[in-house]
Order: sequence, then structure tokens, then C-alpha cells
Amino acid sequence: MPRRHRRSRDERPRPAVSGWARSESGEDGDWLVRTVPGAQATKMYRCPGCDHEIRPGVPHVVAWPADETGSVTDRRHWHNGCWQARGRRGPARPR
Repeated sequence: MPRRHRRSRDERPRPAVSGWARSESGEDGDWLVRTVPGAQATKMYRCPGCDHEIRPGVPHVVAWPADETGSVTDRRHWHNGCWQARGRRGPARPR
């Protein structure tokens, strides 16, 4: 029986990573993005995509412009779905 050809771990494409963040490009520019698992989400944030709260324990992403160092003023916490949909809809108006 023939075997399937599977890529070894070294041959698999990897996302561009800078330290602990991956690089993403979109219509809105280049971003560095870090995934925050629910177990590490300990504070409440407001998502710029929907203007709703991201409660502690909810997995989400942190994104900042790729040309920045990721200082606190540049980082934004987004719901995963809001981050993926940011190209189809703009940021929500703050309440």
C-alpha cells in the first residue's frame, strides 16, 4: 500500500514571528499579533472592533503596528472574530 507524503516539521510553512508575536499584513497595514489564551487573560479590556468588553478568561489577540515596539499605548486587545473581520468593517465608534 502506498504511503502518503507528509511534510516533515522542518518543511512546513511557518508564520513570520518576532519573538512571541506573529506578523500579519492586511489592507490596514502590517501588524504584530499575539494570541492570549483564556487562562492568561486576567484583566478586562474593550475591543476596538465591537466596543464590547473582553472579560477575564476570554481568549483574544493583542495587536500593534509592526513598525512600533509594542508599547502599552500602541497595543489593542481584540476579540478573535473582530480581529479577523476588521477588513470587512471598521472599528466601532466608542460609546
